[in-house]
Amino acid sequence: MTGGNATLPVLALAATVLAGALAVAGARAYAAGRAQRQAVVDRLDDDRGLPVSGRRRRFPSVDRTLRTTRFGRRLALRLAATGLDVTPGEFFVGMVAAVVVLWVAAQAVLAPFFGPIAAVVAVWAAFAFLSWQRQKRIEKFINQLPELSRILANATQAGLALRTALAMAAEELEAPAGEELAKVSDKLAVGHSVDDALGELAERLPSRELVVLVTTLVLANRAGGTVVGSLRNLTKTLEERKETRREVRTQLSQVVVTAYVVPLLGVGTLLLMNRIAPGAIDRMTSSVLGQLAVVAAFVLYALGFFLIRRLSKIDV
Repeated sequence: MTGGNATLPVLALAATVLAGALAVAGARAYAAGRAQRQAVVDRLDDDRGLPVSGRRRRFPSVDRTLRTTRFGRRLALRLAATGLDVTPGEFFVGMVAAVVVLWVAAQAVLAPFFGPIAAVVAVWAAFAFLSWQRQKRIEKFINQLPELSRILANATQAGLALRTALAMAAEELEAPAGEELAKVSDKLAVGHSVDDALGELAERLPSRELVVLVTTLVLANRAGGTVVGSLRNLTKTLEERKETRREVRTQLSQVVVTAYVVPLLGVGTLLLMNRIAPGAIDRMTSSVLGQLAVVAAFVLYALGFFLIRRLSKIDV
């Protein structure tokens, strides 16, 4: 019995050491798994089109949670189309911060009734900024299409294959055309067909000019014929459309400015009214009738902005 009692502490100590070793190994395996998972997430971000800047990403937990939702996945695609070096988590946190700041500022400057309205405007402005950035990227890409078509025509005339010509154009052109063609070249390198790779490019940056170019390249690749003549003619056509778009944009610049000035006049009138008669807006929004009048005014301003923008939008 004495010998058996003496071995119990030794067994307990050995079990404790073994449990501690297993705990340390488990913690190290968990940390390595988290690091690998984050590396996979970062690589997927790069595949979705988010630029690689080497900077440390902020709010990673928010970003991971967002990506598990439908809203987060759609937001990631929209951010990828803009070319901004921003993750969904960073954009979402920034938007929430802007909502809080504008809500508090509207309550302090105008009246408590304007807090929720300012919050809605902040959310709309955030997504409108994404749409504007995406359209700006598309416009810049369209302006590079004549040069892209010229490079492809020269490469094809020199006897290079279409895949090689696309890779060469990706190296010579600046962003965004260079970045987008690099994605196409990478997909072709891992086995994607020319039709699928160029089709995804047309979906990311939709425009009539790009659709014409993609259709020309796809048909030539399927038929196996030369595309030099078609690309030469397409280059000339794209140059003419580029000049026409610039003239139309210049002619409509005053109308576009008017669309933004009209709502600003309404907000300026409210601020001026509150400056002349302090507390007038607070008294006006204290009744249901006054609140309905303010909401109706904002709806009319928004409708005017939408109609002016709609009328000034001319597809060339």
